[in-house]
Amino acid sequence: MKTRSAVFSTLFALALAATASAGDAPGIDPANMDPSAKPCDNFYQYADGGWLKKNPIPADYPEWGAFSELEQRNVESLHKILEKLARESSGAPAGTEEHKLGDFYAACMDEPAIEAQGIAPLQPELARIDKIATPADLQAEIARLQARGVNAVFAFGSEQDRKKSTEVIAAAFQGGLGLPDRDYYVKSDDESKSIRAKYLAHMTRMFALAGDPNTKAAAAAKTVLALETKFAEASMDRVERRDSDKTYNRMDTAALARLTPNFSWSSYFRDLGMSAAPEAVNVGQPKFFEAVSRLIPATPLEDWKTYLRWKLLVAAAPSLSSKFVDENFDFFGRTLEGTPQNLPRWKRCVAATDNAIGMALGKIWVAEYFPPESKRRADELVRNLIAALGDDLKTLPWMGEETRKAALHKLSTFDPKIGYPAKWRDYSALAIDRKTHLANVMNAADFEAHRDLAKIGKPVDRTDWEITPPTVNAYYNPLRNEIVFPAGILQPPFFDGKADDAVNYGGIGAVIGHEMTHGFDDDGRKFDAEGNLTNWWTPKDLESYQARAACVEKQFSGYVVEKDLHVNGKLVLGESIADLGGLKIAYNAFHKSLEGKPEPDKIGGFTPDQRFFLSFARIWATNDRPEFARLVTNTNEHPLDRFRAIGAPSNMADFARAFGCKAGDPMVRSEVCAIW
Repeated sequence: MKTRSAVFSTLFALALAATASAGDAPGIDPANMDPSAKPCDNFYQYADGGWLKKNPIPADYPEWGAFSELEQRNVESLHKILEKLARESSGAPAGTEEHKLGDFYAACMDEPAIEAQGIAPLQPELARIDKIATPADLQAEIARLQARGVNAVFAFGSEQDRKKSTEVIAAAFQGGLGLPDRDYYVKSDDESKSIRAKYLAHMTRMFALAGDPNTKAAAAAKTVLALETKFAEASMDRVERRDSDKTYNRMDTAALARLTPNFSWSSYFRDLGMSAAPEAVNVGQPKFFEAVSRLIPATPLEDWKTYLRWKLLVAAAPSLSSKFVDENFDFFGRTLEGTPQNLPRWKRCVAATDNAIGMALGKIWVAEYFPPESKRRADELVRNLIAALGDDLKTLPWMGEETRKAALHKLSTFDPKIGYPAKWRDYSALAIDRKTHLANVMNAADFEAHRDLAKIGKPVDRTDWEITPPTVNAYYNPLRNEIVFPAGILQPPFFDGKADDAVNYGGIGAVIGHEMTHGFDDDGRKFDAEGNLTNWWTPKDLESYQARAACVEKQFSGYVVEKDLHVNGKLVLGESIADLGGLKIAYNAFHKSLEGKPEPDKIGGFTPDQRFFLSFARIWATNDRPEFARLVTNTNEHPLDRFRAIGAPSNMADFARAFGCKAGDPMVRSEVCAIW
């Protein structure tokens, strides 16, 4: 987590012949391949063409791939758990997690009640906004809405101090937009103008659904777009936001007050329910908050109230009656992602429950679906990958001894977390019932907001996880120097207990290596072993590293999504460096695991190295809609999966050797990018 040689005639024949005995090679199914393609010309099509043809995108998804398949299996297992809990929770002791899970899911599934309620559950919140009469009232309402899951103006919460990683401080970041990114507001190309026009029409319809006359609804939509545009103009772009140096600006409360003279932070902290003002706040984008301070007196209160009504409406829409759900999906699903229809209600309710009470749900899921043997084998893989990265760091020719020593120290302090947390979250303070779905959603958001705020000023809780165990994903946290692999991703096609090591190292091994490499990518390399933002590189080594990273940036900037839309190499640099390092490390770890053992046999006609690279490509098999591909390219730090499948292998001589590729073949880059 995304030939011109005669030898390939033989490979095509082997692939076809192996179809009948695909069971001999779990994880490598030749039916998923396209033997008419040449692996040295288009490895993605060769490895995944059969799967791509057999797996069109379902009508309720913007893309469909290996991640989607596994997510679907996990969602179905969570569905079984929640259906059972919804039936039995009335008999479970009140206040238990099982009772809360059953009630939350049941309230979400009670479509007749939700339809009958209409917008009524939102009326108390709308009434509060209508009563705003002073700037102080405005601030209080912004704080209240933020705590209840509404993206109003900016984001606020806790963060480990990037230069004192043992401390937890407050953090404030830009926000408040309705479109996916600030560029959608400021670009002047035809597509951006078209999306803004459609967004304006969508807001108009939503305000009308909420009861505004058509003329008032249209005026309200223009008011919101104008204010959001001002936020966007003051916002950092996504490339700037990737830079941990630029987004670290620690201030005490006095400096914060000077930065935003028209915004009372002391009142804001009280409105959030904080017992005391934090000693320090990291202000991610100071220019944004300066702009907000200027806008508070310069923008009429009625405009602010209109903006807050919109932010509340758009946040609540998925939890309201069908007319709001449908209109919300029409823009954010159909227009922005190209998805023809919404997910069925049960899938949306499973997702909502996981989002609200996910650790409690994950605890039950792990007990039923994650065997201890899977955790044991994943632990072993992680140890082998760490050893392989250590070997690599010891021998890198371009890295000097001073930097090498620091890098090895950082690696030695990696904290791998596999499967599920060592300590489960306590939901005893969360109030849930079967009466009103929207109230449950907002209560859960409020619970999480205050759980997060309570961390400020306290020791770092290193047992805390950012994602739930059934999630098909993984992550590296530079502030804790930890790599986290939830149980959800430790399943086929990423990890298969029945498959041989080549398949598992090419799949989950590359994912593990990817997350480890994030500790040394273009931004992760800025953090030391203790998670502090500090430079531990010598000038010579840093210059050498940056030249190698520039090669990766150039490679991905050359990939064409469609027409004149290219991948943004600067935006995807960290993920692409991690893919390259992860695959190389996984390959080395695989070969290290073979030491002292007999040479593995071919399976299904494929050598161990071929199975390794085929397994890597398999995890990136994905069909995507054009609208979604554009959205990902414009806003996501991860390249499209089709480019991830070929980006790293095309830089590896091991890949070329495995498939007999020659200089001049598309999968053999003339300018090889090599960092690890």
